[in-house]
Amino acid sequence: MLGHLGFSYVGLIYLLMLWIPNAIWSKYKPIDYNPANENKLLLLFERVGQICCTCSILIFTDFNPAPFSAWSYWLLASFALMILYEISWIRYFIGEHTEKNFYRSFYGIPVPGASLPVMAFLLLGIYGKVIWLITSAAIIGIGHIGIHIQHLKASMVK
Repeated sequence: MLGHLGFSYVGLIYLLMLWIPNAIWSKYKPIDYNPANENKLLLLFERVGQICCTCSILIFTDFNPAPFSAWSYWLLASFALMILYEISWIRYFIGEHTEKNFYRSFYGIPVPGASLPVMAFLLLGIYGKVIWLITSAAIIGIGHIGIHIQHLKASMVK
């Protein structure tokens, strides 16, 4: 449950799948995006979760594929969520760059830009049986999903 120290190339792939679209987003933010009123406690959870997820996903070899077993389905489900995350980014980039478009649900998944990677990290933590990533995913989930819901509610008022 504590994990085996070493490098996780799966973790690096997941981080690249997160960072690349976010880097692109920084140039194509929603025209009505304003982070000024974000809840400071949620922001703290988000930042702590980001640091903990980044570290734990890279330093444990338990996330790298092992011989196929029933546990492999956790990895497959996790990766499927990351693929959906990438598709949700494509939908945003080819659509209107507004908060309403950015935060709208994706195949019934609310705030997909936050929900999908958090769930993917949680499932990856379950696959690797690493409590550190499971806990980190819960922490970032509170902050990141909370902030996205806050922005979604604000965009509905506009």
